[in-house]
This record gives sequence, C-alpha cells and structure tokens, in this order.
Amino acid sequence: MLTTAINMKILSVMQICDSNFPVGSFNHSFGMETYLRDGQIKDSETLRIWLKSYLTHQFIYSDGFAIRLSYEYIDKKDIEKIWELDRKITVQNSAKESRDGAKLVGQRMIKTYLELYDIPLLKEYEKRIKEKKSFGNPSIATAILMNYLEISMEDALAYYMYSTISTLIQNGVRAIPLGQKDGLIIMKEFFEVFERLVEEIKKLDFEDFGLTVPGLEISQINHEGLVFRLFMS
Repeated sequence: MLTTAINMKILSVMQICDSNFPVGSFNHSFGMETYLRDGQIKDSETLRIWLKSYLTHQFIYSDGFAIRLSYEYIDKKDIEKIWELDRKITVQNSAKESRDGAKLVGQRMIKTYLELYDIPLLKEYEKRIKEKKSFGNPSIATAILMNYLEISMEDALAYYMYSTISTLIQNGVRAIPLGQKDGLIIMKEFFEVFERLVEEIKKLDFEDFGLTVPGLEISQINHEGLVFRLFMS
C-alpha cells in the first residue's frame, strides 16, 4: 500500500513519461527517419550515435533549456516570459514538420494533463492557444506540470529526457528493426548521459537557446519530402 506523498509523485511522473502516454509523440522521429532512409541508421550502434547527437547537439539547447527557463520564470512569477518562450521555441524551428509536430504534441499534452490535474497556469496556456496567442510546446507544458507536482527542475529534465529517448528508441526498434532487448540496453546506457546533460543545461547562457547542428536540422527539413514515411518530422 502506498502511504507517502513521494511515492504518489513518482507514480504521477511514471504515468506521464510512459512512451504509451496518449499525446502522439510516438508518431514523430525528429529527423531520424531521414537517416534511416539514407542507411546511416541501420543497427543498434548507429541508432545510439544518432540519439546521443540529437540529445547533445539539439535537444539540450531547445526542449531541455526551455524546461529550465520555464522553471525559472514560474519561480519568479514572470509568466509573460513563458509565453515569449513559447513563441521563440516555435519560430526558431525551421523544419515545418518538426514545428507543427511540436505544436500538436504540446497541445495534446496540455489537454491530457488538464484531464488529470487542475493547474491554473496550464488552463491559461490552453486558453491562449485557443485564442491563437500561443502555439503550445511539449517541454513548456511538461515543465508547468512537473513544477505543479513539486518535482525539482533537475529531476524534471531527467524525466523528460527519459521520456523523449524512450519514445525514439521504440520508434527505432520498429523501423530498423531491432529487438526489444537492444532497446533496453541502449536506454540503460543513456542514464549517465542524462545526468551529465542536466548539469550542462544548468550552465547554458540565454545566447545558447536554439543552437543546433546543420545535419540534424537538414534531416528534419528533408523528411517532409520522403516518398515513404512511417513517422512525422
């Protein structure tokens, strides 16, 4: 029997970080499918290399940094900066599919989170989206929820990275294809990477927001033109 609040928090986080959580993220590859088509991702080792590149060269400067900033703005009660962050993280994404995919997943997240929790700030976020004042972003929505659940910023970052990489690994397992055991091994290897990247995100300057590498961005742009596709973006 669960008797402590901390266990209930962990269960809440487990639920929203589950790769089967119904927000549509399993439909997206964030450019991975372009590398699959070109034969650059073809086994567990090449998938591992791509995942690490995505995390360290794009994710930490966008979604990861956005979670840190959202926590800071909430703590300072500077809510207008959250809406500004929503605009910046959306418009800086040059790949249309990735940009639209992030908006769609973010909006689904907000709707689903509000079916589970009564969070005034998320309600305001949803209202702004309906009024076309905001776009909706999964990292910002998750940061608002994690903050509401009293999860530390560091833990929120680690949980969100886990959720993101877990979903991408499952997509890789389906598309390459790989065995489920291969996916489990890769996931376990990334635990130490998460710890290191959390510390890197804590040290970023605002000028770092939105950094990426051309290969990842081009693969996300080119994905829209693939003849056969399993995923979006």
